[in-house]
Amino acid sequence: MAVIVRLKAPGGAEQLELASAELPPPASGEVRLRQTAIGVNFIDIYQRMGLYALPPERIPGVEAVGIVAQLGADVSGLDVGDRVAYAGAPVGAYASERNLPAWRCVRIPANLPDEVVASAFVKGITADMLLTRVFPVGRGTTILVHSAAGGLGQLLARWASALGAVVIGAVGSPAKVETARAAGARHVIVGRGADFAAAVADFTAGRGVDVAYDGVGATTLQKTLGCVRPFGVVASIGQSAGPIPLLDVNDLGPRRSLMLARPSVMAHMNDADAYRCSAERVLAAMADGVLRVTGKAYSLRDAAQAQADLEAGRTTGALYLRP
Repeated sequence: MAVIVRLKAPGGAEQLELASAELPPPASGEVRLRQTAIGVNFIDIYQRMGLYALPPERIPGVEAVGIVAQLGADVSGLDVGDRVAYAGAPVGAYASERNLPAWRCVRIPANLPDEVVASAFVKGITADMLLTRVFPVGRGTTILVHSAAGGLGQLLARWASALGAVVIGAVGSPAKVETARAAGARHVIVGRGADFAAAVADFTAGRGVDVAYDGVGATTLQKTLGCVRPFGVVASIGQSAGPIPLLDVNDLGPRRSLMLARPSVMAHMNDADAYRCSAERVLAAMADGVLRVTGKAYSLRDAAQAQADLEAGRTTGALYLRP
């Protein structure tokens, strides 16, 4: 019998409830995974709120680490007892055990603890997508990272810095400045109400950044447009502060000549080749110490509290659940 967290109805964190479920044997091409650490991400909150639809089981979550406990028919390349990570669809990671497609499972190097991988796997894949597929970041690139003290923000800053980029980080409060700096931000802008464009202009001698990553949404995205150089990229990757008002296409150009991206890591991970390549790069970067993020543990039964803390901005780094 698996312990699960399921959604009673779309809404606040109080709509999550603990329950149990009998799992069928893994189908052909599937494995049964006994989970040891489950990542908590903002996409889980969007699922809970009803922004993204959940499968009929109504179990949120898109990543975890665990041990292969059983193999379905026609599964090759995995053995019972293998320690693996996975990310992406089918959604349903908030569980002590689950069945999932075998191709999603990626073996973990022995030197990486479960909680480290679970805290950063999806966020690392997101960072890889943003730094390669959305805009190729490297030496000479200047980037703006909103929520730079958060789990994804720290990984973006660390990886971009390792690639030779100059990182400007934005954080919500003075208490988060040192976290952003430790992650690799050369300059830090403080406060949701800050004049981002003026600060970026000061840091870049008026040029603007090459690419900006905005997961805050709400009115911040409009402000972010003023931070990017002509023909640069604005990547809208979330809306933690609320829905994004409609944008007028004239806000992008021709005067500003900007490119606006709204990339989905779930779509990226649905491409099996892209998923495997990103996963391998992320695990290698973790093993090499390039990607490091602090993780805060919660019990699976406290998943509602974990989401509430993440949603309210009471945390830095990443969160994970222990079944």
